[in-house]
Amino acid sequence: MGKKSKSTQPTLSWADAPAEHDYPAAVSFLRLIAAPALAESLSSLLSQAPLVHQAAKDILRAARLPLLPADDPEVAKDLKKVSKGTPLSPVLLVRGELRPDRALQIADGYHRVCASYHLDEDAEIPCRLVDPPAVSA
Repeated sequence: MGKKSKSTQPTLSWADAPAEHDYPAAVSFLRLIAAPALAESLSSLLSQAPLVHQAAKDILRAARLPLLPADDPEVAKDLKKVSKGTPLSPVLLVRGELRPDRALQIADGYHRVCASYHLDEDAEIPCRLVDPPAVSA
């Protein structure tokens, strides 16, 4: 799957902040891999975290997730948004091993990461990135 030429590919644009509905979506996912209280805490931390930028290829690699195909319904929906010039919502990431096999969790935005990768694997994606709170002994 080669890169499209820069002249024919749509320009990725990003919103200044994640959409409000991204946080409940993140909690819904995180509750599957962490205790509910931790999921809520992480969502709160994500809502306050500054934006950082990470390459699409690095996010997928750190999360150990496969690239979804461009015709995946949600990826296709995001690619259509890009072609219309609609800004995508920044992604929500949790660093650290909430699961023993992953150093990074995409709490919300996996499809947006994949859509970005299809346009440019080096695309710098705005993210809110947090570490889990320290566990007191």
